[in-house]
Amino acid sequence: MTELIKRLQERRANVWEQAKALLDEAEGRDNPGFTAEEEETYQRLNSDLDSIDARAKAMAEGEQRAKDAEASFATLMAKPETVRQDPRKDSEMRRWARGEARSFEVTPPEGVAFRDLTKGTATAGGHTVPTTFYGQLMAHLIEVSGIMMAGPNVLNTTSGETIDVPVTTAFSTAAITPEGTAITESDPAFAKRSLGAYKYGVLLQASSELLADTGVSLEAFLSEQAGRALGNAFGVHAITGDGSSKPTGVMTTATTGKTGGTGAAGAFTADDLIDLYYSVIAPYRNSTSCGWLMRDATMAAARKLKDQQGQYLWQPSIQLGVPDTLLGKPVHTDPNVAAVGLGAKSVAFGDFSQYWVRMAGGVRFERSDDYAFNSDLVTYRAIIRADGLLVDQTGAVKVFAGGAS
Repeated sequence: MTELIKRLQERRANVWEQAKALLDEAEGRDNPGFTAEEEETYQRLNSDLDSIDARAKAMAEGEQRAKDAEASFATLMAKPETVRQDPRKDSEMRRWARGEARSFEVTPPEGVAFRDLTKGTATAGGHTVPTTFYGQLMAHLIEVSGIMMAGPNVLNTTSGETIDVPVTTAFSTAAITPEGTAITESDPAFAKRSLGAYKYGVLLQASSELLADTGVSLEAFLSEQAGRALGNAFGVHAITGDGSSKPTGVMTTATTGKTGGTGAAGAFTADDLIDLYYSVIAPYRNSTSCGWLMRDATMAAARKLKDQQGQYLWQPSIQLGVPDTLLGKPVHTDPNVAAVGLGAKSVAFGDFSQYWVRMAGGVRFERSDDYAFNSDLVTYRAIIRADGLLVDQTGAVKVFAGGAS
């Protein structure tokens, strides 16, 4: 661990202690609440926390980019094996070029294959980029989507046919049966959930001059942009999708575990979050994938809450890159979760491994030098085929919904 990371950790802990002291002081008065100056200070401290987290994330991304660049340069600097040309074939080729012969034959050396007018090594027309692009795309997809960070069950398949997942919706029950009385039948109930493969794509273009002359890693930047675009597109549907020609979002299917009181403009209290916590049964609560999901502004409100013993529900992580906790469970943020409001599902809690993400064929990042040949542009295409669904809909994930009025 570098000295800089240690200083960031110490600074983050110090900022949180200042914010906590400010909250304690405000609540200890006869008329609890912030003054205008204290509110400004509190917002600044929260902004500092967010800034430290963003810097830590940027450091981690920079370190990964440096490793990727080092690997790419190592590949570029590797000396290719030289293929010796038969001098007789070279003579035939020269005669053909001067018009002295109408054709010639070339027998490829052993282990060498030729493709018509292609540059890639996969199939005809498959202008592929180095495999390091796959890791960059997946990393950015996960970082953009909060639901992906929450730990869903990711199912990777090579093809995109519909997959039916059988699930139980009710179990058998038993009861005391008097002597000589018929035993009551009680069968388990089953259902099925279907996962398809919806295609998300983005096209990026850059001039050949820019690619040749730029002094920065432009391809790394383009892969980052493609990853974020795909992540944003799928992330919206993974949270709020209605399942009609798109994935079904976790907030759409999750059942309501707690409804807020009236006259609170949809806001929640500490007791509301505790009730939501215990509305999810213990087997799901004890899962390693159990956690919270909300947007940043909602998390800012949750940071201020205390239980009846005066202890903060929210606790900062002592390790960079590890989520903060609320009632001992990790908190994940996603901008697509609804804001606090009347009737809004603003907080989700539960076992997010019961939300399944289906990826068909992995992430494709392809290059073509021919698509915009007349404009001398190089085209990059990024595609994923994905679907998402809360497979266990018996209460694995529940939401807080704001009061109706």
